Amino acid sequence: MGMTMTQKILAAHAGLDFVVAGQLIEAKLDVVMANDITGPMALPIFRQMAEKVYDKEKVVLVPDHFTPNKDIKSAENSKAIREFSKEQGLKWYFEQGKSGVEHAILPEAGVVVAGECIIGADSHTCTYGALGAFSTGVGTTDIATGMATGELWFKVPSAIKFVLTGKPGPYVTGKDVILHIIGKIGVDGALYKSMEFTGDGIASLTMDDRFTMANMAIEAGAKNGIFPVDEQAVSYMKEHSVKKYKIYEADADAEYDEVVEIDLASVRPTVAFPHLPGNAKTIDEIEAMEPIKIDQVVIGSCTNGRISDMRKAAAILKGHTVHPDVRVMVVPATQNIYKQCIKEGLIDIFIDAGCAVNTPSCGPCMGGHMGVMAAGEKCVSTTNRNFVGRMGHVDSLIYLASPEVAAASAIAGCIANPEKVGDR
Repeated sequence: MGMTMTQKILAAHAGLDFVVAGQLIEAKLDVVMANDITGPMALPIFRQMAEKVYDKEKVVLVPDHFTPNKDIKSAENSKAIREFSKEQGLKWYFEQGKSGVEHAILPEAGVVVAGECIIGADSHTCTYGALGAFSTGVGTTDIATGMATGELWFKVPSAIKFVLTGKPGPYVTGKDVILHIIGKIGVDGALYKSMEFTGDGIASLTMDDRFTMANMAIEAGAKNGIFPVDEQAVSYMKEHSVKKYKIYEADADAEYDEVVEIDLASVRPTVAFPHLPGNAKTIDEIEAMEPIKIDQVVIGSCTNGRISDMRKAAAILKGHTVHPDVRVMVVPATQNIYKQCIKEGLIDIFIDAGCAVNTPSCGPCMGGHMGVMAAGEKCVSTTNRNFVGRMGHVDSLIYLASPEVAAASAIAGCIANPEKVGDR
C-alpha cells in the first residue's frame, strides 16, 4: 500500500520511510505563523518554554485581523507581536502598510513553497496546499510549541481523492467549485482528512482558483487540502520565491477513504446560504426563488481578495452603479494587489460604481471592523465562512459567493446571476 501526497510530506518531515493514516508522528516544521489575535495568546506559553524561537527565518507574524487597529485592545495585541518580532530578530514580520492578509501575503512574498510542513494559528492556513505543501491550522499552544522547538506532533490523516475533469464554464471560479464540493460532501464530509485534488481538470484552474479551494478545505472539516505541483505551481513559486521546493506525488496505490469525481463543466455559479458553507445552491435554483434582497457586499479576504478576483469584480461593475440600497466594501488582500488595482484602473471602476475601497485587512470577514452588520441585514460576501454572527449581529445573514456573483448582486440589489449583468 502506497502513501498519499500529504502522507509522503509528513513522513519526510518525521524522518520516516512510511506512515499510515491514524499514526502519531512528530514532524519538523518549515513555517510557523500567527496573527494579531493568536500570536499574543501564544507568547506567554512560548516564554515558559524558551527564550529564543527555534529559527528566526521560519517564525512568521502577521497583524491582519484587527488592523488598522480598531481599539486599544487590538493596538496592544499588535504591539505585542511587533515588539516580540523585533526582540527575536524575525525575518518575516509583516507590518501594516507593508503586507496584507496572512494567507495572501505568505505565498506572494515567497515564504511558503511546495513540499513544506506549515502550521498557522488560523484555521485557513490550509491555503498553502495550493502550492503542494502540507499546511494546517492549529491552536495557540501548538504554535508556541512550534515557535520554541520547530517540531509538532500530528495524527496522520486519511484522505479523500477529488478527481477533477473538464473545464469550468463562464463565470465559474474556484469559489464555485469548492462551494459545490462542500455542498456535495457536507461541512464534516472530510473531517480530519486530507482533501487531495487530482485530475486533468486542474490544468484549467488558475493558481488563484487553487488558493481559494485549498483555503476552504477547512469548511469541509478537512485537516488540509492539497494540489499536485504542475507547471503553473512551479511558475508561481519561481516568480515569488527563492526558497528551494520539493515535489511530492501520491503513489499509484495510495489508499483513499473515498474517490469523488467532479466534472468542472457541470459546475454552475454557486452560493452558500446561511448558516453553513455546505448550504450550497446554484444560481439557477436561486433565480427560481423570490429575489433575495441584500444590504451589503464584501469583495476581498484571504479567499477571494487576489488580483484576479479584483479584475473579475471590476469587469462586472464597470459602467454600472451599486444599487441604492446596498453598500459595498472592496478589500484587496495585499498592498501589491492594491497597487495593481490602481495601475489597472480597477480602483476607479470600484469608486465610480459606488464602492468603498479599504486597506488590506481581515476585518469584514470575521465581523471585526470595516463592515460589521446589524440585525436582519443580508450580505453577499466572497469570504469563507457564514456562521451565525460571523460578520456581526447574530440575526444577520451571510451568503458566500464568487467575486462575480457578489458584484452582480451589488448592482441588482439582490443575489444575481453574473451571466446577466455586464460583460466579462
